[in-house]
Amino acid sequence: MELIPAIDVSDVRFDETTDVVVVGQGVAGASAVLGARQDGADVLAIERSGVPGGTSAQSGGLIYLGGGTALQRDCGFQDSPDNMAAFLRAALGPDVDADRVAAYCEGSPDHFDWLVSIGVPFRASFCDEPNRESADDAGLLFSGGEDTYPFDELAVPVPRGHKPQCIDSAGGFLMERLGAAVSTSGARMVADAGAEALIVDSGKVVGVLVKTDDGPRAIRARGGVVLATGGFIHNEAMVAEYCPSAHIPDPAWRIGNPNDDGRGIRMGAGAGAATTRLDVFECALPLGPPHRLARGILVNRDGERFINEDAYTGRIGCHALSDQDGFVYMITDDVIHERNPIGLRIGYAAPTPEELAADLGIPPEALARTVREYNGAASRGDDPAFHKRAPFLQPIGVPPASGIGAIDLRVDHGAIYATFTLGGLVTDTDGAALDGDGRRVAGLYAVGRTAASLAAHHYASGISLGDGSFFGRRAGRHAASCT
Repeated sequence: MELIPAIDVSDVRFDETTDVVVVGQGVAGASAVLGARQDGADVLAIERSGVPGGTSAQSGGLIYLGGGTALQRDCGFQDSPDNMAAFLRAALGPDVDADRVAAYCEGSPDHFDWLVSIGVPFRASFCDEPNRESADDAGLLFSGGEDTYPFDELAVPVPRGHKPQCIDSAGGFLMERLGAAVSTSGARMVADAGAEALIVDSGKVVGVLVKTDDGPRAIRARGGVVLATGGFIHNEAMVAEYCPSAHIPDPAWRIGNPNDDGRGIRMGAGAGAATTRLDVFECALPLGPPHRLARGILVNRDGERFINEDAYTGRIGCHALSDQDGFVYMITDDVIHERNPIGLRIGYAAPTPEELAADLGIPPEALARTVREYNGAASRGDDPAFHKRAPFLQPIGVPPASGIGAIDLRVDHGAIYATFTLGGLVTDTDGAALDGDGRRVAGLYAVGRTAASLAAHHYASGISLGDGSFFGRRAGRHAASCT
């Protein structure tokens, strides 16, 4: 990674001074602005593009919250911070930051109330189609495999995907509401302005150099600079260096916008902040909706299953890409399969598993054995091998099905593997950037995908918007307190 060295304060003349500078106006940056303004700080928001929103505006809009939010209660679900933390430690691990997870879970109900208070509405209705945003404006759903093995044995299954009240994808709507709150907050906004480098004084970050249409401007920040510039999924060199397997899928399915180029990470590292888990990325393999398609089975190049097919699609995608080299087929039939929004279709069909395997280029005896053992267990309503839930257990390729088929999910044959990065700058529970010894880099904060995510190795849908808004708000407030 090519660092962007910080500029020494002796080499610049400041053009203006403010309390807090927030670089980037996605969900994390907007939340940082609001947090700082609500604590009385003078705030300057810098946005690289012409309008705020970033990748957050392109998202489905799920916000991962829990611990007993008002929406959970209104939908009839009971949750607690401890229950939420037990799930997140298992689902996002290994090596999760326990302190950050604890703070997130404990503060989650209050954070939901804060979102409502700034104008983000939620409808108290549960959607039973998991893993993606509801097609209507229902506000709550399972979004990370909470109700699937092994997590249903580690914590009480509770839905935590909170979706703002908007039909289908809600990311744009969420950012409209946050943007409106920012615009009435009294913060100053400069668009079409890119941060060039941080400015330091004896190791403390005291400002940032910004490139504007009127030329470079050096801005002093009394309380600190909050970096909220996104991840690096669109930085070809960084992806190739740290996440080479994420380089395999079609670049069109890298989730982000062109400004997710790692600039904030490189700037923070250039000012002394440590980075972590730059090799970790999320990779969703969207097998639904409808989730009923999970009645099929997923097999690898050896003709063997490798996961419970009702699992969270991000978990399936990571195992498929990282552990199976993107060589995966879904074995199904014409009774199980149905039309779906992403265009999955049966590409191979045969009367028997052996004949199908020959067409797929996988061992016939192995596939036949896998299907035979699965069908036997499914007919008894059991899945001892992978613990798929009973509603999704259905024998494959038996009457009334006309035969057996396969959907080609190989990564080099056009299957959708949607990726984005999860690594970034190391931060604490206030969003403050830390150096290699775990000490705060004075005056520097990192939030959103510029910081290493709560998702240490695996993901749950809504963590990005939840993590970003929660720690963004905390970072803004902490920076405001340092003025």
